[in-house]
Amino acid sequence: MTERYEGSFFGRRKGKPLSPRREDLMARELPRLTVDLTGPAPEDLKSLFEADIDRICLEVGFGGGEHLLHRARTEPQTGFIGIEPFVGSMAKAVAAVVDEKLKNVKLYDDDAVNVLDWLPPASLDLAYQLYPDPWPKVRHWKRRFINEQNLNRYARALKRGAEFRFASDIDTYIDWTLRHCRDHPKFEWTAATSSDWKQPWQGWPGTRYEDKAIREGRVGRYLTFRRI
Repeated sequence: MTERYEGSFFGRRKGKPLSPRREDLMARELPRLTVDLTGPAPEDLKSLFEADIDRICLEVGFGGGEHLLHRARTEPQTGFIGIEPFVGSMAKAVAAVVDEKLKNVKLYDDDAVNVLDWLPPASLDLAYQLYPDPWPKVRHWKRRFINEQNLNRYARALKRGAEFRFASDIDTYIDWTLRHCRDHPKFEWTAATSSDWKQPWQGWPGTRYEDKAIREGRVGRYLTFRRI
């Protein structure tokens, strides 16, 4: 069993009160959309989705949902599992999934570690972690999600040759992630030139966190690692 950090990798879960409609959607629709971890995972994760899909993608901490929802809309044959503990962000995603009748999205509103430990080995074709909480104070670095134990979890769940994609605008977290992935035997950085990690991936829709970073004078970096 992979060691678990005793504590959360995320901060507060609630912000402004939800509108009555979103309160209703969270109560009525989130249970239907939630990945049920109470039993073992199905042998084929494709059975989780209403859509006919051919690959599985995980996004840990989808924030405002801009990236998750864009990918789900433009890649209807990909099944997306989106994880986000912040209630306001989850309510926004639930509303979009219901309103747009997206059948290729499943959600989870708690610690991503729970899902990673539940997933079958070699079941993911792609994983994203975009602009995660950087926990900038040194004494809080142990809360950063990227660490040896969680990279073990990603490595177990990803298929060999699959990609793990990470974005951040915080230099110390970029360096932290590069160092941890460099030292991990199951991942290799795919960058061949200096520009490879300075440009977002094809079809990138942007996110509100990226917009905030740009407004505040920070630059996003986009790291791609291959599961070997």
